[in-house]
Amino acid sequence: MHMIENGNVAAALGVRRCRVNVIAAYPITPQTPLTERLSEYVEAGEMKAEYIPVESEHSALAVCIAASSAGSRVFTATSANGLLYMHEQVQWASGARLPIVMCVVNRAVGAPWNVWNDQQDSISQRDTGWIQIYCSDHQQIIDTVIKAYWIAEKVSIPIMVCYDGYILSHTYMPFDLPDQDKVDAFLPPFKPDYALNPDEPASLNTVTLPDVRVDVRGELAHGYMEIRYLLQEELRKTLAVAAEAEKRFGDIFGREGDPYLESYRTSDADYIAVGLGSLTYQLRVSVDALRKEGIKVGILGVRFYRPFPDEAVASALKGKKAVIVFEKALSYGYEGALASDLKSALYEHLAGTGALPAVQNYILGIGGREIHTDHLTQALRAAIQGSISKEPVWIGLKL
Repeated sequence: MHMIENGNVAAALGVRRCRVNVIAAYPITPQTPLTERLSEYVEAGEMKAEYIPVESEHSALAVCIAASSAGSRVFTATSANGLLYMHEQVQWASGARLPIVMCVVNRAVGAPWNVWNDQQDSISQRDTGWIQIYCSDHQQIIDTVIKAYWIAEKVSIPIMVCYDGYILSHTYMPFDLPDQDKVDAFLPPFKPDYALNPDEPASLNTVTLPDVRVDVRGELAHGYMEIRYLLQEELRKTLAVAAEAEKRFGDIFGREGDPYLESYRTSDADYIAVGLGSLTYQLRVSVDALRKEGIKVGILGVRFYRPFPDEAVASALKGKKAVIVFEKALSYGYEGALASDLKSALYEHLAGTGALPAVQNYILGIGGREIHTDHLTQALRAAIQGSISKEPVWIGLKL
């Protein structure tokens, strides 16, 4: 079915198609319409799920943790300070290896108070053990929600599906609503390896000593360090699982692409702009304009951000003259987090090959500051002409 709706509705429809059992939510702009729509589906009988309104974002994720531990497919969503309020439970969900899917509708965090879009909220949580996937349009939002459940339940690691507040959450775009029977074929009912059962009481995630130990059954159990090691190793293996999910999705729905990256005019490009989310689509206007001037530039949108697809990124950027990274977030005290990750990948895979490109980092759109396409074009042109700074350059700053 072909539809025109806003991004929050696209996400809600994806959740409904996944036959989620439990939804826990607390309102925060610009995520609120997403969970409101899900409550309407449940109230109307269009979705067989428990909708649990709670008193805070911390409680919303706590409910999802409990329900997932009991074997339910669960969902929540949040933004900005709501995500930060969840932080303790965000760490708990990944440490407990629960396949929770959460939409993060990207918004600036306070203080000072700000309700407009940037990506500081999810970027600040990149090291919590969650998978992070970024969307650039409404079709990607609904498809990614569906794929996220398949991946999360395959690897037992939670996933954040991130998309830009207002720019995507509240704008209307066309997208295809996947048929329910195809979603059912793609995503089977959730059957966890272990779930809490009142008939067989158990204690999960108790205090874990630094070293390995014998458990109550007399078996050698992992210590804390082993548990964290396994999370790291299995996060890295998730890249292969994501490729499997993309292939499976393409076979069923007829839509298949690169599971990690989205390229635009990169095949013959000498220069590549890199970014997350909807900004990479706005950059296409600048790239097309520069192409008319004979400048070979393309765009690489990073969709799968955690775990970071370092080999794929390095392969896509090998031999380019310069890479220009645009970010709506900052790793305070250094530079944009994406720029740091990208430099690390390039150094790891291309150092000593003679194919290591220069990297320029731009910071822009912080707190919803308007991003002018001509400013993007000027920034690209400056970097292409050799104006490469070791420090990130801020676009649109007015001091």
